[in-house]
Amino acid sequence: QVQLVESGGGLVQPGGSLRLSCAASGRIFSINTMAWYRQAPGKQRELVAVITTGSSTKYADSVKGRFTISRDNAKNTVSLQMNSLKPEDTAVYYCNADLNEYDYWGQGTQVTVSS
Repeated sequence: QVQLVESGGGLVQPGGSLRLSCAASGRIFSINTMAWYRQAPGKQRELVAVITTGSSTKYADSVKGRFTISRDNAKNTVSLQMNSLKPEDTAVYYCNADLNEYDYWGQGTQVTVSS
């Protein structure tokens, strides 16, 4: 069964850092674009960052300069390093990937930024 599993969420104080990881498992023949989305309470899910197979990246304006997306093609993983976290970054973060030309989502991991 092909799936994405996230890890690394939690509670952090404003200005702190967290690193999210997402691993793809199962019978995987190809992985194309990988991305992180987030959804805050009462808001729509939004794209945070995306990375292509060639490691080109794109970020939401709200996280530019603070978040870094990376991938390890050998391990089928994608990570999101989040620095200088703000209370408005509080959300459930979802990993998304094109696996075997199908769109897959992880189960989500909660990130809470609060003092």
